[in-house]
Amino acid sequence: MRTDLDAIVIGSGQAGPFLASRLTAAGRRVALVERAQLGGTCVNHGCMPTKTLVASARAAHIARRAADYGVRIGGPVQIDMPAVKARMDRVVQQSVGNLTRWLEGMPNLSLLRGHARFAGPHEIEVNGRRLQAPQVFVNVGCRAVLPDWPGIDSTPVLDNVGLLALDAVPEHLIVIGGSYIGLEFAQIHRRFGARVTVLEAADRIVAREDEQVSRELAAILGGEGIELITGVGAARVERTADGQVRVSLQSRGVAHEIVGSHLLSAIGRRPNTDDLGLAAAGIRTDARGFITVDDQLRTNVPGIWALGDVNGRGAFTHTAYHDHQIVAANLLDGEQRSVRERIPAYALFTDPPLARIGMDEAQVRASGRRALVGTLPMTRVGRARERGETQGYMKVWVDARTQRILGATLLCIDADEIVHSLLDVMAADAPYTVVQRCVHIHPTVSELIPTLLGSLTELTPD
Repeated sequence: MRTDLDAIVIGSGQAGPFLASRLTAAGRRVALVERAQLGGTCVNHGCMPTKTLVASARAAHIARRAADYGVRIGGPVQIDMPAVKARMDRVVQQSVGNLTRWLEGMPNLSLLRGHARFAGPHEIEVNGRRLQAPQVFVNVGCRAVLPDWPGIDSTPVLDNVGLLALDAVPEHLIVIGGSYIGLEFAQIHRRFGARVTVLEAADRIVAREDEQVSRELAAILGGEGIELITGVGAARVERTADGQVRVSLQSRGVAHEIVGSHLLSAIGRRPNTDDLGLAAAGIRTDARGFITVDDQLRTNVPGIWALGDVNGRGAFTHTAYHDHQIVAANLLDGEQRSVRERIPAYALFTDPPLARIGMDEAQVRASGRRALVGTLPMTRVGRARERGETQGYMKVWVDARTQRILGATLLCIDADEIVHSLLDVMAADAPYTVVQRCVHIHPTVSELIPTLLGSLTELTPD
């Protein structure tokens, strides 16, 4: 058994390598264990490859609209899917290569390949070898789940990993799940030329968002030819004699039968905790399998932390990175940081993107506080008109008493970037008037943020 270690990090997603870097720089002897690809989901099967595809899909979309800008293209736009995939693979491999070289050259770090399982509270087994350390950090991430539909087990179903492996555009992609992952893939492949149908069990897409978001996104995606079927129930799946996939379902009392070439499951993800041997360490999980942690990301077992998606306290690359910052600051810098300091912030990378920070309107109303709201349609934004992309809107909520920004929803061009001007003011705990009175550069989308804040009116009861 190896007992000369100070810490063991299980998993090389966004939190693991950076925490290992902080620990080794402090002179700690660390083992980082990874059973699959270095970089975890984000680098290999999530953010990086999908946003590379989003860029290719947007290029195709703009090319098809070239005539709107007075540009002529001598023929229909064609998609070279092997070339699209090759570009995506190059971007991913470059990142994996950089990460590999960084970790392999990191002093005080032992990089181990294999599946780690707990053999005790501070003891793990990897490839038949036992390791022991007083501190263990779990960063094993999540994986896609399938719907519990009759016939699903005997039908070819893709998850995000399988879909990214395709080097041909699906003839008809059926997407189960009308939320973040499903809608991004739906728009990507529609712009590549596929017929796309999205099936959502809720009565609207992205049901966790305000109804206005659902309506606007449905209009945008529907305008591109994506079929959206909501309120899906009593669904069953089967493979046809010619190799297609048939989905039979009910939606609002109406029977539907959809036949497609490919079926994608994008209904959610489950934590990779079922084969970690958590019981041997006495580590508690919740009903869904997420490791239970406190606000400093400590598990119920002293000396064991859980970071990233596996702790259920955030489902994004940026929250995983922030997890490592919290743990490192508390362990190495003498600070007392907590996940409670984190302002909720995320984006849906459709085109235009949706950016969300803080509270949404339903949460603001539920809080019972007196609030102000400002809304600005993108048709009033000069830069949006100049670019011919006036879909969507910007909306912000402010506490009427404290003048602090409570939250914002931006569904518009560059929303994923410009939202940070509001997020930073929230993090600084400054009144909204700070950004309202700031002089922004013209012509930009961001210059309308002060205009948005200047439109605040009383949020009236429902």
